[in-house]
Amino acid sequence: MIHGLYCRCRRLCVSGVKLPAHHLLSSRCAGTLSKVEARKRRNQLFEEEKRRQRSELGRIEKIEVTYKSVDDEVVMVMNRDISTPYNCARHISENVSKASAIALVDGRVWDMHRPLTDKCELQLVTMQSPRTGAVNHAFWRTCSLILGAVADSAFKDHVDVHLHSFPVPSIRSGSFIYDVFIDLPDWRPTDSELRAMSALFVKLSNRELLLERLDVPCGVALDMFQDNPFKSEQIPSIVKDSDNDRVTLYRLGDHVDISKGPMVSNSGLMGRVTVTAVHKLADGPVDGLYRFQGIALPKGIMLNHFAYSILEKRAKKLNTATWQPHVEDETISVTASVN
Repeated sequence: MIHGLYCRCRRLCVSGVKLPAHHLLSSRCAGTLSKVEARKRRNQLFEEEKRRQRSELGRIEKIEVTYKSVDDEVVMVMNRDISTPYNCARHISENVSKASAIALVDGRVWDMHRPLTDKCELQLVTMQSPRTGAVNHAFWRTCSLILGAVADSAFKDHVDVHLHSFPVPSIRSGSFIYDVFIDLPDWRPTDSELRAMSALFVKLSNRELLLERLDVPCGVALDMFQDNPFKSEQIPSIVKDSDNDRVTLYRLGDHVDISKGPMVSNSGLMGRVTVTAVHKLADGPVDGLYRFQGIALPKGIMLNHFAYSILEKRAKKLNTATWQPHVEDETISVTASVN
């Protein structure tokens, strides 16, 4: 792994209603690219699709965006299907753009880097905004995505690793999680390996990487994730259950993953963070899954060492949240209070 995990026979176990046998072939075919090459290819395809969608917009139309805050109301003229809440925030001030985690567009939760589609009323939400439970769920969901990026890059190339999924955020569970297939049947991470993964997480946070959102057709998504047998299995069903026959992707640096979102604006909104545990799942949807768990505080939220250690201890316990295929989100009240 991080220092010294070794290669064992490559296998994807099949039993009962778990992963279908045809994925054995899929995994072999996908093994022609290294993890670094697969990540680079996926990132390139994301960028190409982003440019293609931009080129198809044609004539740029203007829309009015009314920004409302406690102290002010500003009307901005922005570009339809191009301008984002983040662009609007930068017109207000640099501090506002850095602090804003998510947006409310006509009262609807909206990603900061998701283009605005029509005339609207805009509010910007920080991690300290009162009575806005949706931002906590977006923060937790973003932590899971970053944890997946950490797991995907932490192992040496000869170790077979495939990201599987992460459940709907549940703050009350005590930890954010990501389930990952790792072809090391008896692996138990050492404390030093957990610390190394925590350091990788912190490194991604310190880079203040944007969480870019892009909706892509099924074929593009399948092409991007052709190296991952689990994502390849999930994508057709996700498209089938979607309203627009598309798959929503997020990009963090060169890491691309699937989620309905929303995510917070950038990784720099993460403060203190710990990868607390990795548990092997005995009854997961496929054999060979490990559950990565972590705990994090938003940047600027201070907690003494004793109180934080209580959170860490709780986050070490196996999180029993279950992943439901094709159900990635839940109804969250914008004004809900989250304990």
